[in-house]
Amino acid sequence: MTWRPRDCHAHSTWSDGDLAPADVVAVATERGVLPSVADHVSRDVTHSVKSAAAVREYLDDLATLDAARGGELCWHDTLWRELPDDLMAGFTHRLGSLHAVFLPDGTLVHAFATRLPAGLEPDAYMEAHVANLERMAVEMPVDILAHPTLLPLPWRARPLEELWTEPREERAVEALYRAGIAFEVSARYRPHERFVRRAVDRGVRISLGSDGHTRAQVGEITEPLQLTRRLGVPDAELYDPLVHGSRTREPAARGG
Repeated sequence: MTWRPRDCHAHSTWSDGDLAPADVVAVATERGVLPSVADHVSRDVTHSVKSAAAVREYLDDLATLDAARGGELCWHDTLWRELPDDLMAGFTHRLGSLHAVFLPDGTLVHAFATRLPAGLEPDAYMEAHVANLERMAVEMPVDILAHPTLLPLPWRARPLEELWTEPREERAVEALYRAGIAFEVSARYRPHERFVRRAVDRGVRISLGSDGHTRAQVGEITEPLQLTRRLGVPDAELYDPLVHGSRTREPAARGG
């Protein structure tokens, strides 16, 4: 069999995607990519899977498809803490997202907010962001950190290398390595090469994700794959939950 990359992160009409799950699978397959459906499982996303009952329906629907069954869980939302073990085990893989982070005083800063708390400076935010990532790695039962370089809207035009200083990258990579969580190379929120190289050099597993919401985006992971190949990551080592399993299951099921 010819190796094909897995798009571990694509959305359907179960959350904020344009395509029905079967169409997500079809579009990714047409692009020569192994499909996943990984919708938002959170009460803090407008269009999402918002309850245990809805998660059960979602997983039952995905079980009819030839695709990996993912879920994108918000670190700051409590739904992931409340789902019973049997539902959590129904996902082939889970993605954790820092769609919002807690500042030291408990203020929640959303990545998609157009206005930030008065007086909040980028360095203070970034220190809180990395601290939240470190906590997430310890506490959250996920397999992938989705779009690791997603930052609040007002600062997205700034060079990532300035906000993600090398010491911050080192802290993030070490947290992922110790937890066994994969670093997503996102097609939508593209990480800078230095950060990905640092993760590769530390031995963090790498995953590919389109974060696709539209027909044009789903399964389009050409640039992430080019980057991982440029950094020398063997194709077969890129995270595929149906090959490598989930870190939260028994070691024998993880397959390395």
